[in-house]
Amino acid sequence: MGIGDIQVLNGHFVHYFAPKDLPAVPKNVVFVIDTSASMLGRKIRQTKDALFTILRDLRPGDRFNFISFSNKIKVWQPNQLVPVTPLNVRDAKKFIFTLATTGGTNIDGAIQEGSSLLRQHLSGPDASPNSVSLIIFLTDGRPTVGEVQSTTILGNTRSAVQEKFCIFTIGLGNDVDYRLLERMSLENCGMMRRIPEEADASAMLKGFYDEIGTPLLSDIRINYTQDSVEYVTQHLFTNYFNGSEIVIAGKLKNQSAESLHVQVTASNNDKSIILQTDVPLRHRQIETEQHVKAATAAMAEGAKVLGAITEDFVERVWGFLSVKEGLRSRLTSQTSKEREEYIQQATNLSMTYHFLSPLTNLVVEKPEVLPDNTMAPPPTIAPAAGETDNGLPGDMEDGKPLKPNREPGASTSSLSNSIGKVQRRPAKKSITISKTSADGDPHFVVEFPLGKLTVCFNINGEPGHVLRLVSDHKHSGVTVNGKLIGAPAPPGSHKQQRTYFSTITIVVDRPKRAYIEVTPKKVILDGHDRMVLPCHSTISVESGALSVSIVGKSNVTVTVGGNISFVILLHQYKNPAPYQKDHLGFYIGHSKGLSHNCHGLLGQFLYEEVGLAELPAEGGMKPLTALKVKDRSVPVIQKSRKIYSGTQSVDCWFARNNAAKLIDGQYEDYVMSHMFDTGDWPHGTNRV
Repeated sequence: MGIGDIQVLNGHFVHYFAPKDLPAVPKNVVFVIDTSASMLGRKIRQTKDALFTILRDLRPGDRFNFISFSNKIKVWQPNQLVPVTPLNVRDAKKFIFTLATTGGTNIDGAIQEGSSLLRQHLSGPDASPNSVSLIIFLTDGRPTVGEVQSTTILGNTRSAVQEKFCIFTIGLGNDVDYRLLERMSLENCGMMRRIPEEADASAMLKGFYDEIGTPLLSDIRINYTQDSVEYVTQHLFTNYFNGSEIVIAGKLKNQSAESLHVQVTASNNDKSIILQTDVPLRHRQIETEQHVKAATAAMAEGAKVLGAITEDFVERVWGFLSVKEGLRSRLTSQTSKEREEYIQQATNLSMTYHFLSPLTNLVVEKPEVLPDNTMAPPPTIAPAAGETDNGLPGDMEDGKPLKPNREPGASTSSLSNSIGKVQRRPAKKSITISKTSADGDPHFVVEFPLGKLTVCFNINGEPGHVLRLVSDHKHSGVTVNGKLIGAPAPPGSHKQQRTYFSTITIVVDRPKRAYIEVTPKKVILDGHDRMVLPCHSTISVESGALSVSIVGKSNVTVTVGGNISFVILLHQYKNPAPYQKDHLGFYIGHSKGLSHNCHGLLGQFLYEEVGLAELPAEGGMKPLTALKVKDRSVPVIQKSRKIYSGTQSVDCWFARNNAAKLIDGQYEDYVMSHMFDTGDWPHGTNRV
């Protein structure tokens, strides 16, 4: 086994290290599998198929265990990792076969349990000193049970892992918090893999395991003569797996140096490996130049276009690896200052080498074809100050096809892709919204245009409950859920506590699944692309049939397909009293695209007709007024209610007792399991 292959060109080097024919290092692996309700059907079936196959590939020296998690966490073999024996494999298959889907998603609890198993094994007498330990974690959702804050989960994970093993994460489908999974894996020497909703999950799971199932080396360190190189990319690696390749690049301090000393140290099972050699730089430079010349000549038509790139390809490899490191470090940085430094570094390198990255845009302009079939020269007329004719800021250098992305709201930018146009531009200041809303404590208002009536009611919910506001998943594909947050009641109030909406989630299932999550601080649009927009900026974003328009610190308008729109008011306090919490108000703006089968606390009234009637007086009392809705009689009284952040008062007929008899079913029927729940209305009734 040698130190690998090194190419040298124009003051840069790239080192490829991919040893083969080494004995496999024993591994300790804990499979942590999501069995929440959303895994029902095809997902859990394909997951089981993959696990059955993976069991056959475990080696006699390995140790393993399985954990399933939903609301509850189940460990196949408590407090131990078991060796690979025919009996243990058979029992593991039984455990996998009996996995059943139910409940929510306790990501934090599952990771803690898996980490505890590995720590306990590594500190015990059966632990192999140079074995490789890892958790393979699979989920199709976001944390909904136990700890749900991503930052806390990541901190708990770092504390549990203690740099003793690696976590490899797999996200299945469209409802996964991929940022959480990616950070969890990157911070703990692993990697993350996405499996699309429509993909063959069984094959992709097996393929991912094949990538990491055969560790050959651990604790790999590759060093170069310290005074000979600078700006070397990552050269310390926790593990090396069969079939992979380690690639390192750097700059040479002295291009006229005769040689470069390279040393590789690593562990293989119970052996320590040390490889070292002196690489003749001039000889490697000549070899690399010959390879470039041969490759360019073979390109024929493309040779002229790619010639400049191939002449500097080693330097470009260094730039590419450096950009990747910057992007990874951006995700794992612990402070905003660190994050900004990594963003700036990766952006500058992307611009220098014309790399398309998450921090840059690619602008493609269709050239004008003249009558003689030649290309017209680019226009030389100067654009207006500060902006070019393609809508990009005017500081973009001529000839550079890439432009750095600004933070959301900082500038106008555009990106064309296969799903349509994504734009960021100043948002329109004017909005049109109806009275139909859920705002404040939360106070519900429903406008009935046909009957020229407005009805209002209160919902006294529990903090943490997720309420279904609009349910039209089967028809328009739209579902709206709101999460409640609690606050103490102000002095003198008859209530013990108040509840407000802290988060509104709009899930859209057509033409492709996407969602928009709104909080008082930020808006997340997760469709073909994932964007996080601050609520303090004025900005608009369009992605396919979805658009989000933010008026900074005021409101967010979400439009679906052009005929459905919702407006979310942002209620923020600079110096809040104990009973004041930042919260949201939800208003239905445009409802033509919602079907007549729409339901939810607000959606059920969109196409209803109502009327008023007098109830017979009892015992000499004044006659009572009743609202006639869906063949039910609901006693109501007249009230006045403020809407639109208190800027307008509306007279309404108020239904008491948590809207009893006014809404279909009971309060519990509208409590969802999580923010992305799109389950159907259970068809309860209050008919009398």
